[in-house]
Amino acid sequence: MLDLIVPQALSPMPIKEYLRSHIGLSLTIWRKIKNTGSIIVNGKETTITHMIFPGDAITLHWLQPCDIVPTNIPLHISYEDDTLLIIDKPAGMLVHPTTSEHTATLGNAIMHYFHTQGHSYAFHPVHRLDRNTSGLVLIAKYPHIQHLLSVNGAKNINRQYIALTTGIIKPAEGTIDAPIARHPDSIIQRIIDPKGQHATTCYQVLKPLKNASIVQLTLLTGRTHQIRVHLSHLGHPIIGDDLYGGSRELISRQALHAARLYFAHPLSGKVIDVTSPLPNDISNVIDKLSYHEN
Repeated sequence: MLDLIVPQALSPMPIKEYLRSHIGLSLTIWRKIKNTGSIIVNGKETTITHMIFPGDAITLHWLQPCDIVPTNIPLHISYEDDTLLIIDKPAGMLVHPTTSEHTATLGNAIMHYFHTQGHSYAFHPVHRLDRNTSGLVLIAKYPHIQHLLSVNGAKNINRQYIALTTGIIKPAEGTIDAPIARHPDSIIQRIIDPKGQHATTCYQVLKPLKNASIVQLTLLTGRTHQIRVHLSHLGHPIIGDDLYGGSRELISRQALHAARLYFAHPLSGKVIDVTSPLPNDISNVIDKLSYHEN
C-alpha cells in the first residue's frame, strides 16, 4: 500500500501521468496495480483513467511478492517513515540472503519486522554493505522508491564512512580516483585496473594515531569494496582487512563503519540526515592506539 497527497502546485492530470511522471512508478508496478490492485482517491475506489487534482488523497494497493524468509532477529532502526527505513547493521551480518545463508541476514530480519507490523512490503535495499562493515543501510519499502533513490545513487545519497587505516595518511585530505575491476582469479576480490569501472572516493584524516589514522570517507561512486580497495591502493589498508593487506591483530574484521547518510527524500524533498556512532570494537581499537600514542 502507498499513500500520497497530490501537491497543491500541480495541475489536474490523469492519475497514470501523475504516478509515472511525478512519483516515479515503474511501468511494471503500474501494470500490477491496474491488473491486480486498486486505486483509491479521497476514500473511493476509482479507475486508471481517473483525473486527479491538487490536494487529492491517493491510496494504491498491489501485491509485492517476496521469497525472503522472515526471521526474528533484533533490528536497530535509525529512521523510518511511510516509504523508507534506515537500519544500523552490525558487523558480521549479510544484507541480502544467498544460497548458502538464507535465514540470518538483514533481509530476513526486515521481512519479519514488516510482518509483525502488518505490512506486505518487500525488501528493497537501496545500497549494500559488506558483511563485516557495520553501519547505516537505506531500505525502500516500495520498488519505485528504490528506483528513485538508485538513479545516480552515489550523487543523490551522501554516504560517509569512518575507517581506521594503517599508517599516517599524507596529505591529510584528498581524492582517490582509480578504476576498480574484479580480480581475474577471484569472485570476491577487487583490484585497481585501468579497464575497470570509474571509482572516486574523497577522504579526510580526522586524527592521526600511532602508526594509524582515523579517516572520514565519502563515496562519489558506489563500487564493490570501493573504500577498501582505494585505501589499499593508497598504501594504507584498513586495519583488520586482511583481504586487502590489513592486519587482524587488533580487530577481527575491517575497521570500517557507515557512519552517516544524508539525502533529499525522493517524494517530499525533505533532507534526511542520520548518523551512527562507532561500534565498540572499533572504538576499543582507537582507545588502544591513542593510549600507545601517548
